[in-house]
Amino acid sequence: MEILDSRCTFSHGVLAGEDIEYTSKSLKAIAHPVRLQILCFLGEKEASVKDIVADIGASQSNISQHLSVLKAKGVVDSKKVANRVYYHVINAAILQMMGVGNANKSS
Repeated sequence: MEILDSRCTFSHGVLAGEDIEYTSKSLKAIAHPVRLQILCFLGEKEASVKDIVADIGASQSNISQHLSVLKAKGVVDSKKVANRVYYHVINAAILQMMGVGNANKSS
């Protein structure tokens, strides 16, 4: 088994400067249809679990499980406001790879 040098980073394109290990974990985390839908919905905004459930149509339990995976792998983060939890994408490079939001628009 080959061991990756975690000091290595991407030097070109969307992932310039990103750590290979972080990128590998992120890609594995988003490699599920529901998680991709969540990320597409979130884009560059914050949204509550309730908002995500309403948009995607999956159960709250299912969405929460997928958000837990995304959060554990460092793809999304959350903040609690009153009795709601709002999620947002941490790294714009993820959105750029997906072509979501302003990350892919030319100036």
